[in-house]
Amino acid sequence: MKFNYRKLACLVAAGALSTAAMAETPIIGLITKTNTNPFFVKMKEGAQEKAAELGVELRTFAGRYDGDNETQVQAVENLIASGAKGILITPSDTAGIVPTIEKAREAGLLVIALDTPLSPASAADMTFATDNFKAGEMIGMWAKAKMGDKAKDAKIALLDLSTSQITVDVARNQGFLKGFGIDLNDPNQMGDETDPRIVGNDVTQGSEEGGRRAMENLLQKDPGVNLVYTINEPAAAGAYEALKSFGMEKDVLIVSVDGGCPGVRNIEDGVIGATSMQFPLKMASEGVTAIVEFAKSGTRPSASDGLDFYDTGVQLITDEPAKGVDSVTSKTGLAMCWG
Repeated sequence: MKFNYRKLACLVAAGALSTAAMAETPIIGLITKTNTNPFFVKMKEGAQEKAAELGVELRTFAGRYDGDNETQVQAVENLIASGAKGILITPSDTAGIVPTIEKAREAGLLVIALDTPLSPASAADMTFATDNFKAGEMIGMWAKAKMGDKAKDAKIALLDLSTSQITVDVARNQGFLKGFGIDLNDPNQMGDETDPRIVGNDVTQGSEEGGRRAMENLLQKDPGVNLVYTINEPAAAGAYEALKSFGMEKDVLIVSVDGGCPGVRNIEDGVIGATSMQFPLKMASEGVTAIVEFAKSGTRPSASDGLDFYDTGVQLITDEPAKGVDSVTSKTGLAMCWG
């Protein structure tokens, strides 16, 4: 039997080309806080779609729970060892992960923080995130316009995340107050304002139960509350339930931030008056694009004008538009939530 050496040579050459192509395919890592939170599920969706479009390999990792730094450290080390070109990460421990991130950057990887900056933010090459101060400012402006002359007599309950003065918590709270026309003392500090319209601050841990409990506490302090700011939409839903239990749900305006589909439906149902929508899918999608560009040309992403991070946008959602405040309806919002 004759052996077809020409055919063998072609197969070997084809195999070599295939191996080379595989070796040249950039690896990008996505590390989220968890893989169950819908916000991070949408982020993963955006990264996967863009990676498939650009022909790169995406490897995804997630903490076992929110705050699981150890698993995120292991994921970064895995990506360094695999020769990845870059990492997208929503850090669970913004300071604790920094030594491992430094190792990744020293190894030549581009590191982009998504949604949550590292501490310090400069520990990453760039942060892709919502302008949370602007998100708060937009709902503050809307609430002031909606209340009209009654804004000067507002009684405001502030339902924050925690007492830890976390960057996103502070930015949303202070943005809301500025948008409503309340003088800030230190814009990097919550709870130091002296405006008598503020009934008080309480914490929710970003949960519905926390929102209910915080709302009850502030109603005990002043049952005349007529405007409620909440850190996110689950907290807003809890606040609404507390108000409803006292028969006050139609007398109090609630505003929030996030723009997840359940929150937008709460706009539609009249639970929340207005919310500022974030775009986690866009954060991850544009992050993948930035790493691919870095792999091709060495170009690093730049911050948006006037900011120290790359702004992925925010949109006010309400079914009660206010003069001078740009917004879209809940119907439009449901077609774009977290897009």
